[in-house]
Amino acid sequence: MPAQAPVQPRRKPQHYAVVGAGIAGIVCARTLAQAGHRVSVFEQAARVGGRTLTLQSPAGGFDAGAQYFTVRDERFARALQTVPGLCRPWSASTVRVLDGAGRVVSAAPPPGEAHWVAQPGMDALAAAWAEPLAQLHTGRQVGRLKRLGARWRLQTVTGPDAQDLQDAGSFDALLLALPAPEALTLLRASGLRPAWAPALAQVRMAPCWTLMLSFAQAVRPGLTTLGPQWNAARSTHHRVAWLARESSKPARAQVERWTVQASPAWSEEHRMDGAQRVQDKLLKAFAEITGIRATPSAARALLWPHAQTQVALGQSFVWDKALHLGACGDWCLGHRLEDAFVSGLELALAVAT
Repeated sequence: MPAQAPVQPRRKPQHYAVVGAGIAGIVCARTLAQAGHRVSVFEQAARVGGRTLTLQSPAGGFDAGAQYFTVRDERFARALQTVPGLCRPWSASTVRVLDGAGRVVSAAPPPGEAHWVAQPGMDALAAAWAEPLAQLHTGRQVGRLKRLGARWRLQTVTGPDAQDLQDAGSFDALLLALPAPEALTLLRASGLRPAWAPALAQVRMAPCWTLMLSFAQAVRPGLTTLGPQWNAARSTHHRVAWLARESSKPARAQVERWTVQASPAWSEEHRMDGAQRVQDKLLKAFAEITGIRATPSAARALLWPHAQTQVALGQSFVWDKALHLGACGDWCLGHRLEDAFVSGLELALAVAT
C-alpha cells in the first residue's frame, strides 16, 4: 500500500486481472500497480467496496455491511495514514452485550481497542484507495475464464442471460478477490479446477439479513435518541446478532437511524424468505431488544449471501504459480475488514516479485 516503499518487480511488468473490488481486491490491485504492473479490475456492482457498502436514503446513509473496523496490523495502520482524516474512532468502542430481552449482560470491549469508521460512509475508504486505479471497470460481471496457452482471457456478462458474454481482454495472471463460494462457482462454470480449489470448498461463509430503519420524527439534537442510551450492541436474541445507531457515527446525518444484523443461524434459516417477511420479523425483534416501538418512517431489508466467515481458509491467500491464478479475501483469515486488507496485500506481494 502507499505508506511503504514501492515494491520493485523482479521481472518485466505483467498485466494482471483482478476480479472483485472489495477491500481485498482494491488493496491487491493498488499494490500491484505500485510495483509497476498493469492492473485491470472488474467489479459487477456499480461501485467499489464490497461489504463496506453504504446505502443512501433521504434520512441519511446506512452502513449496510461492515459496521466498523479495528486496526491491529502495522501495515494496515500505515495504509490508513495515506488517507488522513478519512477515518475516525466511533464512540461505540463500548459495545454492550445484551440478552434476548435486551438486558445488558456486559459492556466491556476488547481492552484498549478502538472501533473505527470511514466518513461519510464505510465505503469511502475503498473509494479513496481505488482512485489511482486507471483500469477499474464497475458494472462488469465476469462470467467465464479461459486459459489460452500462457495467458488468461476473461468474458463479461452483457445481458440478462448469463450466457451473453463479451471478451474483456487478455492477461498474464488472474486474481479472484471474491467470496470463496463465488470464486468456486466461477471456476466451475469455466471448467477450471486449480490445486487449491478443494481447500476453498472447505471455507464456510454464513449469510446475513440486514435491516435498516429510519425514524424521521427523531432528529438530534432536538431529540437526543429513541430508546436505549447505547449506540451499539451484540445480542443473544435468536434473530438478532448486532444493532447500531447509525446516527451516532462521525459525520453522519442526525436523523435517528438503526442498522440491525440478523444472526448467522437465523439468516441461514430464512435465506429464501422474501424481504418483507424478514423485515417484519426483524422489526419485531428490534422492538423487543431496544424498547423502540415507534413505527419507522422507512425500512429496508437486504440479504448478504456470503457475509461472515464461519470456517476460514487458514492462510492469507492461494496462488498457483504454474497457472498464474490466485485468490484472496477476508475469508482466508476471518471476516474482519482488516483480514481482507492483509489477504489482498500479501497475495500482491507474493506475485509481484
